Amino acid sequence: MTIRVLLADDQALIRAGFRVLIDSAPDLEVVGEAGNGHEALALLRTTRADVVLMDVRMPELDGLETTSRISADEDLAGVRVLVLTTFEIDDHVAKAIRAGASGFLGKGVEPPDLLAAIRTVAAGDALLSPKATKALISRFLSQSTTNETTPAQLAVLTQREREVVALVAHGLSNDDIAARLVVSPLTAKTHVNRAMMKLHARDRAQLVVIAYQTGLVRR
Repeated sequence: MTIRVLLADDQALIRAGFRVLIDSAPDLEVVGEAGNGHEALALLRTTRADVVLMDVRMPELDGLETTSRISADEDLAGVRVLVLTTFEIDDHVAKAIRAGASGFLGKGVEPPDLLAAIRTVAAGDALLSPKATKALISRFLSQSTTNETTPAQLAVLTQREREVVALVAHGLSNDDIAARLVVSPLTAKTHVNRAMMKLHARDRAQLVVIAYQTGLVRR
């Protein structure tokens, strides 16, 4: 199955470079290019892309607001957003995750890592760059004054599901969780999916946010 990718970046040269790289992979295909958020939203409705490679800074409608609109649109529920940013800008990272991004990475990412990140986000199975995301998420959430999720909301989870959510927040993949809990990878994935459904989490990135915001996991 081919993963359909939409490029959203106001710099044509960068889009061209990404297109060549992505189209070189047999399982990936660029189905559209947008120079701003408005164009990206319009193209999503016609191309039905699986993943949007989203720049943060774009004219008219930036990447963060565009990501937020994608997340809020039921017709685009299956679309995953991979935000391009720099790890040094914590505020952008925080806003990207709260907006509904499934992952984020720097523009200086190595080509193989970018392709792997697109596949990871499309599958929804794991956070990309677990070590980096864990450190960043922990840092910005510990500094945040916004508490959109309360510990009481964790009451819907079983004890095992809480344990699994905590492991997800520490950057573990389903296979890692399975090994840690001595269960099958399928069982681990089932626990993760149930936790996401109960907490209304869009994907694993949102699950990590909830884990930190509720205090289930701390730095």
